[in-house]
Amino acid sequence: MPQWIVVGALAGLLAVGAAADVAADGPAEQAAGAQTALGAVAIPRSVLANGERLAAGTYQLRLTDESAQPESAGQLPALNRWVEFVQGGEVRGREVVSIVPPDEIGDVAGAGTPSPGTSLVQMLKDNEYVRIWINQGGTHYLQAAPTT
Repeated sequence: MPQWIVVGALAGLLAVGAAADVAADGPAEQAAGAQTALGAVAIPRSVLANGERLAAGTYQLRLTDESAQPESAGQLPALNRWVEFVQGGEVRGREVVSIVPPDEIGDVAGAGTPSPGTSLVQMLKDNEYVRIWINQGGTHYLQAAPTT
């Protein structure tokens, strides 16, 4: 089973702009060095992002072209990428985000997905995790982080 399905399913069991910035062929086809603005989210509690504390607050999320490592067998590297949390023009943290293409979101989630151009920030599993779910043009970006 591809890693993003496991991550998406786990995020679902534990309870993240600008669509035009994503190339017509999808996020996997972005130019090298490109960063895509995903939009602003308000994180209600401090979380761990890449092992470091990220304070509660409002952040602009910016998708990088850097694939998460290590790669998983059968997984497209472009579907697990780094997202930066930007506040006051500075990167305050970063974490891996799982990207789910429009034609595959039904395999991961049912009703309750955010509408295109919107996001959801949810507290999960007795407030132990924060899930950020962003839908840009039908492509879904999912990230779950433990609270601190």
